[in-house]
This record gives sequence, C-alpha cells and structure tokens, in this order.
Amino acid sequence: MSLFLATLLPGLFLTVLGAVLLLNSPVVISTLKALPRSPAGALAFFGGGTLWFLVWVANMGAADRIFGSSNVPWVIGFAALGALSFKYVPDFLAVRGLSILILLAATPLLGAAFMEYSHPQRLFMVTLVFAAIGIALYLAAVPYRLRDFFEWLFTAPTRARALGAGLLVYGVLLSVLAFSC
Repeated sequence: MSLFLATLLPGLFLTVLGAVLLLNSPVVISTLKALPRSPAGALAFFGGGTLWFLVWVANMGAADRIFGSSNVPWVIGFAALGALSFKYVPDFLAVRGLSILILLAATPLLGAAFMEYSHPQRLFMVTLVFAAIGIALYLAAVPYRLRDFFEWLFTAPTRARALGAGLLVYGVLLSVLAFSC
C-alpha cells in the first residue's frame, strides 16, 4: 500500500463518519446505540475480522509458526474459536469485531508510513492510527464502554455534532495531505 492510499483512505472514512455524526439523524442515533449488542453487527464486524485474520494466518511464513510445518492446523483452530465465539460469547461481539478490524487495518497503514522520513505529513495519519489502536485495545477488553459512550454522546445533540465536526475536519485534512505525499 502506498503512503498516498494509506493517508487518503482513513481521511475519507473520517470525513464520511464525521458528516454522518454531524447530521445527527434519528436513524444514525438508533443504529449506533444498537450496534454494541447487534447480531448483524457481530456477524459483519466479528465475522469479517475473523476471516481477515484467517487469511493472514493462512499466509504466514514458517518463521511465524511456533511449531508444525503447515498453517492448516492454525487456521482450523482459529476458525473454530471464531465460530464458537458466536455461541458462547455473543455479548458485545460487534465491538470486539470492530476492535479486531481496527487492529488488522493498522498493519498496512503503519507499514506504508514506515521509513518515510521525507514526508512529515505522514505523522497526521500515524497519530490517528496509534490512537485507534489504543481505543481498540481498550474496547476489546471492556466492550460495554462503547455502549456507555454512545449513551453519553447522544444525550445532548451538541456532543454528537461537535464530534462529527472534529472528525470531518480531521478527515478533510488527511484527505488533502494525501495529495502531498
């Protein structure tokens, strides 16, 4: 992935997310409030994160394996853990899946910025990615905090609009900076 794409994609994502929060429509509010315990969200986010991780495990090299000469047992084991999670740990699975996706997406983004010292504007993207990693690790450990955050965010309409405006501005900044890479 190029540094241009690694900066543009998070910028566009933040721009869209900021615009959606800035509108503060009832559909968005109800969707976000229902997301932490949503079975559809769990299937989309946790299922997508599991599949992405399984592809990553299936393609890992021999140096990454602790023992064994094949990746197949690892893929089967992690696939079983992912499938069993839907049955035995269904609460807040969407939040954990979102955390998985953030952590997996951080790898190519940070890899694109690695050793690019001639582009100091990369630090805007890298700072965002490291903040997202910290939030993802926190939410993976205590996923009910996302539900609490959404309750707090939507009790006053100005909070959601302020967050949306901040995300929109940062997303536009990242999108503009991508063209200078």
